[in-house]
Amino acid sequence: MTSFSDLGLAPKVLRAVSDAGYETPTPIQTGAIPPALEGRDVLGIAQTGTGKTAGFVLPMVTMLARGRARARMPRSLVLCPTRELAAQVAENFDTYSQHVKLTKALLIGGVSFKEQDILIDKGVDVLIATPGRLLDHFERGKLLLTGVQIMVVDEADRMLDMGFIPDIERIFGLTPFTRQTLFFSATMAPEIERITNTFLSNPERIEVARQATASETIEQAVVMFKGSRRDRTAKEKRAVLRAIIEAEGDACTNAIIFCNRKTDVDILSKSLKKHGFNAAPIHGDLEQSQRTRTLDSFRDKELKLLVASDVAARGLDIPSVSHVFNFDVPGHAEDYVHRIGRTGRAGREGKAIMICEPRDKKALAAVENLIAKDIPRVDNPMNAPELAPKREPRETEPRKAKKQEPKQEPKQAPKPRSKKPRGEKEGVVGMGDHMPSFIAKSFDDRMAS
Repeated sequence: MTSFSDLGLAPKVLRAVSDAGYETPTPIQTGAIPPALEGRDVLGIAQTGTGKTAGFVLPMVTMLARGRARARMPRSLVLCPTRELAAQVAENFDTYSQHVKLTKALLIGGVSFKEQDILIDKGVDVLIATPGRLLDHFERGKLLLTGVQIMVVDEADRMLDMGFIPDIERIFGLTPFTRQTLFFSATMAPEIERITNTFLSNPERIEVARQATASETIEQAVVMFKGSRRDRTAKEKRAVLRAIIEAEGDACTNAIIFCNRKTDVDILSKSLKKHGFNAAPIHGDLEQSQRTRTLDSFRDKELKLLVASDVAARGLDIPSVSHVFNFDVPGHAEDYVHRIGRTGRAGREGKAIMICEPRDKKALAAVENLIAKDIPRVDNPMNAPELAPKREPRETEPRKAKKQEPKQEPKQAPKPRSKKPRGEKEGVVGMGDHMPSFIAKSFDDRMAS
């Protein structure tokens, strides 16, 4: 069995790995670290939770231990699709470089430019950034990328989903042609393949698992749900989720609940809290400080349920998540793999349960086609007698005797109007009872003839 000492890492890096409690490298680490240390380009393809981050951080720390950074010219660059993933990569560098003098800067949104400019001006060995914020600093003239020796693109397929590919191509053009490139992705879409063919030079390809496969340690299930009425479907679906969580009982120590839309994340989180669940939301529209506090609370076991959009589906290192609940079937089948990859990490067992409405059947079929297996259907727990919503009996009051109203005297018929001669002003005389003489005379003449 391969150990970290067999991979060619520096002694100080091995010491940091040992301090972190790791003994055996994962397959992606075993395959990626040796060619990276040789200076070769690396194309790593592996599912979420297989240790890709350490697969590039460890060789980078070893190689960057020699040398010194210059002002505004970072020696290495790591690009990440989300703030959370970038922050996690920065934490990995802190862990594995604790015995090596390396400087780093984290360029993400939600943090003031001034603080980041100060770090860049001092010179950094490692620059970790999201593409948008990196280009903002470059366009402001605060950053030069001509000194980059090692460039890493992490979660490349997520970059594609988020529309960062044009930015990635531009950033590649700003770095030296002689740089070393480490490119990691969970799937290889045609657009990703084109970029690797353009910007990587004879890369060492490491594919440790079939593309878009879920870990075998994850138990998967889907609950078929149909609302009683269109205007009640959303409310009833939230009730189904609560019943699923309650049915899992103590086995559900913590969980991530995924929604397709940010608005649903907020609504569902408020609903869960209203019903007594320990839940909080996380999505891209929240302030970075709030997102950081929420994630820290979830990692520290203070928060049980994390209601998230797909911004939290990639790369978050939360090793002991017992459950993943897909409140919505993801629109992109690949997102299902990344979502449920939040549980069952590092060989642990996990469980993933998804709620599927009739309108989601095509998306469910796409997921099953991608993972090449049928997801077992399980009964809706709301159908269980102990969990089914109980209908309140209608309150019936004894019929009250109707109040008998006093009998009214029958109305008398109105008195007929007295016929008045035509000349009086008391009323208008109708043609029915009175015929003018000239008409009567004319009528008599015609009858006589």
